[in-house]
Amino acid sequence: MHRIFVLAVLLMAAPATAKMVGAEAHGFEVRHSVVVHLSPLAAYRLLGEPSRWWSAKHSYSGKAANMTLALKPGGCFCEALPGGGVEHLRVAVAMPGERLVMTGALGPLLYEASAGVMDVTIVGNAEGGATVTMDYKAAGFANGNGATLAPLVDGVLTEQLDRFAKAASGKL
Repeated sequence: MHRIFVLAVLLMAAPATAKMVGAEAHGFEVRHSVVVHLSPLAAYRLLGEPSRWWSAKHSYSGKAANMTLALKPGGCFCEALPGGGVEHLRVAVAMPGERLVMTGALGPLLYEASAGVMDVTIVGNAEGGATVTMDYKAAGFANGNGATLAPLVDGVLTEQLDRFAKAASGKL
């Protein structure tokens, strides 16, 4: 019984596993996964509430409460700013409980002549939870600094998925 409890606690907020898939002067790919104790549909819905899990320090406004994500094709992962806002990503594919694909250049990549695709997949497990995998590919980088920016983006996305797992377990 004790082992089952320990396993359940670990699954509720497992830290993100990160992998730098590749990085070159003009592009990179990073992949992160977490296991959460939510159904795939509940995990998908939580993705649509970035104000609950996105770090305020990785926003233009300094307030996670300003972050929104409309889980529908054409939906915006946006941030409200006084008198304006920022479009971080745009939803291209919305498959509730399964997959969310967004396009765009995150944060400072917006100014780097780059384009990106974030592919988030959600796979249920036998324990009733889900593995959430975030794969982000960016290419372009007119100044050839993709390999330099890749570890920074990797760190930011690892932090966000860790926070997502904590929010899923009610610990954020």
